[in-house]
Amino acid sequence: MRIATWNINSITARLPRLTQWLETAQPDVLCLQELKVSEDGFPRDALAALGYESVVNAGGRWNGVAVLSRVGVEDPAVGLPDAPAYDGVVEARAAAATCGGVRVWSLYVPNGREVGHPHYDYKLEWLAALRATVEQPAAGSAPFAVLGDFNIAPTDEDVWDIAEFDGATHITEREREALSALESAGMKEVHPRPLKYDVAFTYWDYRQLCFPKNKGMRIDLVYGNSAFASAVGDAYVDREARKGKGASDHAPVVVDLEV
Repeated sequence: MRIATWNINSITARLPRLTQWLETAQPDVLCLQELKVSEDGFPRDALAALGYESVVNAGGRWNGVAVLSRVGVEDPAVGLPDAPAYDGVVEARAAAATCGGVRVWSLYVPNGREVGHPHYDYKLEWLAALRATVEQPAAGSAPFAVLGDFNIAPTDEDVWDIAEFDGATHITEREREALSALESAGMKEVHPRPLKYDVAFTYWDYRQLCFPKNKGMRIDLVYGNSAFASAVGDAYVDREARKGKGASDHAPVVVDLEV
């Protein structure tokens, strides 16, 4: 089974590239983030034509996540249990489904904006809710994973130049402690193998030629329980999907399971 995650950065703007990638990469399950579309605007019919059912949590102009599956959808869920609100709104940042016997959550973790900002505290609260959500299925025997844009680089090596991030979010100790909390709950990170470069970055800013210069970050992550992690046969970042005009600023992370 092939499972992938991709911050699409507007499914409307990226739909032709998405459908082409689905036809080429042939994932069985795809977790999408940053849809930037309403529920009514989500292209269910176009994706159904390719054989994919959709579980969608979309709130309009910002955020939005989905799970696409061509191996069935069971027990769909939208919204992280006990997720905190920001400015009185519970944002569209999580969706789940069991697909071909594998339970997956598509996640778009809050950015945090800057250290000390209320959004940073919101990010940490959201991650605490995620930790509580994974605790029970992490200990289970069925394959379970959370995938998506975590807006956290797990180590200093996961950013192109750590000096450029001094005092910024995405690399702070408290954010990384939140990732460690997932691991203490029984989740294991699935590390994509490097292809062209030593580190498999997943995000590159559109500005200042960051992609061709490989000035990137690894913030799109996959965590699975033991049943999931032990079934991983391969994992990689599809850099080709980041190339060319009209690409998302993120690349898909692809995980192949031997199940």
